[in-house]
Amino acid sequence: MEDLSVWYNGLSDTMRVFWICGGVSTIIFLVQFVMTFIGIGDADADFDFGGDAGDTMDFGGVMSLFSVRNIVNFFMGFGWGGVCIGQYTDNKLLLYLGATIIGLIFVVIFFLLIKQLLKLESNGNIDMNDCIGKVCDVYLRIPASRSGKGKVQMSINGTVIEWDAVTDDKDMINTGAQVKVTEIVGGSIVLVERV
Repeated sequence: MEDLSVWYNGLSDTMRVFWICGGVSTIIFLVQFVMTFIGIGDADADFDFGGDAGDTMDFGGVMSLFSVRNIVNFFMGFGWGGVCIGQYTDNKLLLYLGATIIGLIFVVIFFLLIKQLLKLESNGNIDMNDCIGKVCDVYLRIPASRSGKGKVQMSINGTVIEWDAVTDDKDMINTGAQVKVTEIVGGSIVLVERV
């Protein structure tokens, strides 16, 4: 511990600022990272204050310029960038300019990563109206003239969905037949006709 104290006291004030920014922001980043992956946080929430600002400190979600995560990312890049550049130059203007640019690069990288991750996100909701006009397969036979319900399977947005189905046809539609969805009836039942 004495060696650490001697090392810290031997640093210039400028380098102390960079080490503190880099160290503290990295610890906060790691805590956020762990909380996100164990399910305590999510990709667009940082801290819950229960106040007028909504349920996050981000004031606009993860893509907001002044989110807690972006500020942490900036200071992490700024701090470690300053530490690295400080080994090669004593020019304070060049040092702060380089550290600021690296901090901004960290924010841009975070934006791009989150943007790609959000493309993978899906809430799983399917609008039944999306199936109107689609051709699908009969999974369970459909009784004639709406005298009972059968089931159809269709693929919407890469997901196979099963719906209860009825028909106005005079004959029963057997399993394996192809049918076309003409409308939604009763809120969650599809009306089908032979193709």
